[in-house]
Amino acid sequence: MKTIVRKLDDGSGVVILPQEMLDNLNMRVGDQFQIIETDDGVILRPVRSDDVERQMRAARDVMDQYEAALQRMAK
Repeated sequence: MKTIVRKLDDGSGVVILPQEMLDNLNMRVGDQFQIIETDDGVILRPVRSDDVERQMRAARDVMDQYEAALQRMAK
């Protein structure tokens, strides 16, 4: 995949990652990446320090979506 470095008003740059890539990495807006410089370029590595919180959020989302069905099964 290719992307472009875009210029911000303050002169700094921003890299926009394609949605398909974010989906494949299970990343959301606000998630963190580690940037590693190499002789060949740059490596972006997702930071997974909040795996438990992410899993809890995902579980809550599923429970909210299927609340009625889960309540029926609990009876």
